[in-house]
Amino acid sequence: MKKESAKPSPHGEKRRSACVCINLRSMSRAVSQIYDDALAPAGLKVTQFSLLRAIERLGPTPVGALADDQELDRTTLTRNLALLERDGLVEQSPGADKRTSLARLTRAGSAAIARALPRWENVQKELRRTLGAETLAQLSDLRAKVSGAAKAIVTGVH
Repeated sequence: MKKESAKPSPHGEKRRSACVCINLRSMSRAVSQIYDDALAPAGLKVTQFSLLRAIERLGPTPVGALADDQELDRTTLTRNLALLERDGLVEQSPGADKRTSLARLTRAGSAAIARALPRWENVQKELRRTLGAETLAQLSDLRAKVSGAAKAIVTGVH
């Protein structure tokens, strides 16, 4: 499959891709890199930080509910939780129903959040300042539209 790249045109400007996925992933990578760089001294990536914050917010949570909350498929969430568990930041235990597993934050996980939170807040503040309220509102609306469209395509309900 031919990749639509952002190769410079003869005039020195980048050619833009018409692919929705490429454009969304490109934006996501650019922003994720800013957060990852900021959180690196705290030993976390933004994906790990957001998962830890979700567990902090929800308390001991069934893995399925956490996957829904984070809009992740269960396999991806399980893989991400395994890494956090390996690092001692979360622990999993059987739920009331033996088929369910509860994810909970450890003391080390809470400490990791405390180390990372000021760094995350700095990036948030800078992006909010740089992008402005109008762009952020548009981004929120766009996220809802794209998520809705993706769910409609997956479920076949248009």
